[in-house]
Amino acid sequence: MSGLMELVILVPSSFFLMALMKFLYDYLWIPHRIQRILNSQGIKGPPYRFIHGNNKEVAKMKKEALSKSMDLTDNIFPRVQPHHYSWINRYGKNYLCWNGVRAQLVITEPELVKQVLRNNEKAYRNMKLSIYASKLLGNGISSKEGEKWVRQRKLANYVFHGESLNNMTPAVIASVETMLEKWKGQEGKEIEVFREFKLLTSEVISRTAFGSSYLEGEKIFALLNKLTVIVGRNFFNTTIPFIDKLWKSADLLESEKLAKEIQDCVMKIVRKREDKVVNGEADSFGNDFLGLLVNAFHDPDEKNRLSQEDLVGECKTFYLAGQETVNSLLAWTFFLLAIHGDWQEKARREVIQIFGNQKPHPEGITNLRTITMIINETARLYSPSSLLAREVAREVQLGKLVLPANIDLLVPVMALHRDPHLWGDDVHLFKPERFAEGIARATKHNAAAFFPFGLGPRSCAGMTFAITETKIALSMILQCYTFTLSPAYVHSPMSIFTLRPQHGIQIILESLRKDA
Repeated sequence: MSGLMELVILVPSSFFLMALMKFLYDYLWIPHRIQRILNSQGIKGPPYRFIHGNNKEVAKMKKEALSKSMDLTDNIFPRVQPHHYSWINRYGKNYLCWNGVRAQLVITEPELVKQVLRNNEKAYRNMKLSIYASKLLGNGISSKEGEKWVRQRKLANYVFHGESLNNMTPAVIASVETMLEKWKGQEGKEIEVFREFKLLTSEVISRTAFGSSYLEGEKIFALLNKLTVIVGRNFFNTTIPFIDKLWKSADLLESEKLAKEIQDCVMKIVRKREDKVVNGEADSFGNDFLGLLVNAFHDPDEKNRLSQEDLVGECKTFYLAGQETVNSLLAWTFFLLAIHGDWQEKARREVIQIFGNQKPHPEGITNLRTITMIINETARLYSPSSLLAREVAREVQLGKLVLPANIDLLVPVMALHRDPHLWGDDVHLFKPERFAEGIARATKHNAAAFFPFGLGPRSCAGMTFAITETKIALSMILQCYTFTLSPAYVHSPMSIFTLRPQHGIQIILESLRKDA
């Protein structure tokens, strides 16, 4: 009997001891080992703090930065990413920091960035999504690797390039016309364009990728927006070991509920597409992005077939990325043209010269040289994406550094886009003429100096679509209105998934047409 009692006591004690040893190994030994390896190679950074890493410091710095007003300047790096700005200045172009127990090597040397993003060695994979981000993006292309990624990337490339892209132009024009019709009678009044462009870009991605109107996807956009806020709120929160297995926070429960609702909404749209084929109303699922996904969902070859999880993940990714990215790019371009009236007038003259008062067409869109320069300079100063992330899959040499496996690599886009060594001492000024001879000659550096939509094989599949949509919208607005920044505007860029204005962008419109 006493032996049995000893066993009853010994088994839980052994289990607890093993769990404690693993905990100490993961949360003390490994971080200090990685810190020692990189310190010995000249990589410094803020020291690892037990369990939390540097998350508390980052959260505090971001909170302080966002609580302060800033002047009307394009030098927004200290506000949007105060931790990267501060630590690059303190520790150098490449430094080590900690997201909880996870080591993160921040790199801003162009040659190293190019090597990571081009990934010729196949050593840098997409970083695993956090538990909250996984609810937002699901099992979409951004989280895929290997053959699954290749297959789904081909689908995206087919939809957002070449003839398919040209076929989307009428839908984009129709959506812009709807917005401009709503603007009639608003001359001289204040309009919050970030919100207006959010509706516009939501309508465009609904029509072009999903063959529906904004109204059909309205609930999906609203749910995704709620999820985005939750992700932003928890971005620098530390997951406490074991606790997350036993107890779910209110935000996690809410994010799971929202993810389920989004899945139900997406599948409702999918079922409508399927029913049309079953009922004989259509002879195929369609050639838009949703049609291609549904076709892959029903592929007779099990190897090529998309699961429901894959399908929903792709839809979430493109609903969100297709809307948020263009909204950010278009809004900040509009903001800069509202301030720089000389460039606004140059752009307007070009639009009138190419299109007159007619609708934009694909041939003319490719000839918008001045507007292309303006968009590129906006994307440099106000890149939609502030950060690119990868994970080291195995021990690898990066430049002169030898990196251990299973650490994260972070590329703060803003740091490279605002490096005076790459762009000159006027790096913080809006100067579209930098791009007069194209992107390749905008800087003297031939490495990774400009990549607002990423770089290499995993660059944004919708980049050409985003730029084309921005060109069409700007052209049609410039044909109708001049615009200036409202005195009510408060300069407050912040990053939640994409770069956005914390308090909106207020604009005053003046009509160019007598009959408006």
